[in-house]
Parts: sequence; structure tokens; C-alpha cells
Amino acid sequence: MTNKQEKSSDMIRLGQFMKWQNLVQSGGEAKIRIQGGEVMVNGCVEMRRGRQLVSGDKVTFNGKHYEVKL
Repeated sequence: MTNKQEKSSDMIRLGQFMKWQNLVQSGGEAKIRIQGGEVMVNGCVEMRRGRQLVSGDKVTFNGKHYEVKL
């Protein structure tokens, strides 16, 4: 397995994570929420839905905290 393959299996994009956790109904909704400044990653507002998350990252949305566990 190459480093690139290992990296992609150990991460998830923020928009995908939000859909996977049923925080939003669609990728389009995730995009709107993220670009609207409603999502924080590790305590900082994140405006990129393509932000790569790894295990241990913390996502805050609608006042609730979610830990990434891959």
C-alpha cells in the first residue's frame, strides 16, 4: 500500500463527516453550513468543506461536539 492510499483511508473530509454523522441531509447543505461559519474543527471556525479530518479531531456543530473516530 502506498503512502497516498494509507493517507486517504485514515482521513475523511469535513463535508463527508457531517453527512456520515447525519448532521446534514446532503453535501449541498454541508457546504452552506460550513461556508456560513457554523462549523468548528479543533476549536477554530472551518470554512473548507474539503478539510481533511483524522481520528482525534473534534468537530463542533449546533453547539454539540463530535470526535472523529476512523
